[in-house]
Amino acid sequence: MFAQSSNVPAVGIDFGTTNSVVARTGGNGAVELVDFAAPGGASAVFRSALCFWQEDTVRGGLAHEAGPWAIAEFLGFPQGSRFLQSFKSVAASTTFEHAQIFTKRLRFEDLGRTFLDHLTGHAGDALQALPERIVVGRPVRYVGARPDPALARTRYAAMFAGLERKVHYVYEPLGAAYGFASRLTEPATLLVADFGGGTSDFSIVRVAAPDAARRCVPLASAGVGIAGDRFDYRIMDQLVLPLLGKGGTYRSFDKVLEIPGGHFSDFSDWSRLALMRNKRTLDQLAKLRHAATDPAAIDRMIAVVEHELGYGLYEAIGAVKRALSSQTHAEFRFEGAGLSVSADVTRAEFERWIASDLAELDEGVDRVLARAGLAAGQIDHVFVTGGSSLIPAVRALFERRFGEKRIASGNELTSIAHGLALIGSAPDLAEWTVDEVEEA
Repeated sequence: MFAQSSNVPAVGIDFGTTNSVVARTGGNGAVELVDFAAPGGASAVFRSALCFWQEDTVRGGLAHEAGPWAIAEFLGFPQGSRFLQSFKSVAASTTFEHAQIFTKRLRFEDLGRTFLDHLTGHAGDALQALPERIVVGRPVRYVGARPDPALARTRYAAMFAGLERKVHYVYEPLGAAYGFASRLTEPATLLVADFGGGTSDFSIVRVAAPDAARRCVPLASAGVGIAGDRFDYRIMDQLVLPLLGKGGTYRSFDKVLEIPGGHFSDFSDWSRLALMRNKRTLDQLAKLRHAATDPAAIDRMIAVVEHELGYGLYEAIGAVKRALSSQTHAEFRFEGAGLSVSADVTRAEFERWIASDLAELDEGVDRVLARAGLAAGQIDHVFVTGGSSLIPAVRALFERRFGEKRIASGNELTSIAHGLALIGSAPDLAEWTVDEVEEA
């Protein structure tokens, strides 16, 4: 039990780019993860995905589902559905105004409220009576070249307004830090590295003795707009897209030219890839196929778009990424309607593809140490969490700087929600909210 608990019931929501997790405390200091009776079996991890389809019997003519139910709906009827994943990545984007879903235009907050309604609905009794304290995690740095945090805060506020409770926002790595600190029995300085789907965030916390009146003090936070989705795209770009025509050529009159990269730009973002199936895009690809020197490659690209194979393609990419965390070689293989591709890849190749991303992560660690006024040797514990923390090259980055003995991990997908719920029960909640700490 955490010594600071004020025995106030609270809910912590980790709204992630790839997965979302909810935890709650009844006020006795114990935290429970909310389980969802998903189609594939009960799980505390709720995929951050939405599926829409047209249905006359539904008000507005647009039916929808979220999480694993969205995936099930999409796989059952892919050509009549619109599937969105990682929509959190556009929260701070000034260029994103709405998603065109059939005949409707849905803003970020519309998507968010729809997702949240399904998440709380599928939680059953666990979230039917919400406590007064709701704590939501937010990134230290949002995704994008020029993210607008103020815009993201406005959109988050509209998204979570439906909970009809005051929502407190806490940096996601601080949630993980607070939870990890509850395990410590001695004073320490703790650095948490949280690798999500869209961002990688770092926070440093000073942890006092268990009997201290104030157990944890946040010192600094920093973030980088790089994480699991970027690593997935490196595999897509370097391994898969060449099989779909990238780097190939086409004939224009008496010239042979390289296929413009713009044809492949939407493959960098899952939410955009899922919306590529439209007459204009398919007409453009048909013309490209006619002129391409390797029309079979363009056929494969058309199959991805026409049959909405993006979900399965990215699932296969994720499987390769996970395999390379425990193996030095892996095979990428995907088969779907009209498409069959395979290729071998080594861990060394993957690490070469993400080398520039690792360098930016390293710079993010530099920033959080500088903001805290600390050197690497003054960090007692490093807690790495999030799915990408399992990538050997990511872990090696921290082992080189801090030494293997100081590195800890575990509960990669649930640690943030667990800590957010604990913070919600704490008497010093205001000290942890984003409004009370320096913006990154």
